[in-house]
Amino acid sequence: MGHGKLKKFAENETFRCLLQPDASAILNKEPGSKALKLNDHAIKGRWGQEMFGNDHPIVLELGCGKGDYTIALARRHPEINYIGVDIKGARLWKGAKTATEEQMPNVAFLRTRIEFIDAFFGPSEVSEIWLTFSDPQLRGSENARLSSPLFLERYRHFLIPGGIIHLKTDSRYLYEYTQAVVKVNDLQVLAYGTNIYQEGIHMPKSSLRDPSHPDGWAPPSYAAEGGHGFRHVYPLLTDLDAVTQVQTFYESMFLEMGLPITYLAFCIDHEGLYRFPGEMFDHEKWLEAEGPRRSFSHQPNKKG
Repeated sequence: MGHGKLKKFAENETFRCLLQPDASAILNKEPGSKALKLNDHAIKGRWGQEMFGNDHPIVLELGCGKGDYTIALARRHPEINYIGVDIKGARLWKGAKTATEEQMPNVAFLRTRIEFIDAFFGPSEVSEIWLTFSDPQLRGSENARLSSPLFLERYRHFLIPGGIIHLKTDSRYLYEYTQAVVKVNDLQVLAYGTNIYQEGIHMPKSSLRDPSHPDGWAPPSYAAEGGHGFRHVYPLLTDLDAVTQVQTFYESMFLEMGLPITYLAFCIDHEGLYRFPGEMFDHEKWLEAEGPRRSFSHQPNKKG
């Protein structure tokens, strides 16, 4: 391990905004069994109180890399708490150092595997989740995709009713796969686009539905007049520009290369188990359409 990484790891220990639990704190073996049990971390359900000192909405970025996207969103919305999650401590160092130096009270980072996310967040503790340029797992397990039914079930455990998933990716394969998951489970689409910088972002009329509003809908005047429930459940609709105005480092490179960026926002409210898309998703078609750029945009340690 290089001296630079060791220095970053040592400095990481000094950042109050960075939580780095040891795996032994959340995993242990069942008595008389080799199986591992996932235990709740002490921070679960207490992020507002323990980390931020307020009850503002919490937004996660899963697979945040160096945290530049988390930092940018937090600068844009100081009234919202943002938490970037990644397993690589050397990457998280940059975001945690920036948040510390700029004294940003609404930013935190969590170093853990996303498979363990259930151990850290309690029911209705999170309002939104961003999946930014996640590994599409082209030839890996479907369950490893962060928008798979397996992960949606985990997210449902801690998202508020009407909670939002944002998928922003250069992978048309992952975008179409997620669209298929959304369709087969009849989830509500809030916004979408297959080339957001050239063709814009589209919003179906149904995206104005608001479960906190008495009749289930939020007319435009409701948000303008300061409807708290509407902003809390759907802050996306009050700042859709953030999707294109906030970019990761590699996203900027993709744009310079002329690669299209896709975006999908949807609610995961759903009764019963989430279904897998099966034949609704044409794996071979979208794998072929993916092209050689996957080898560039998802090399090890290259995270925007």
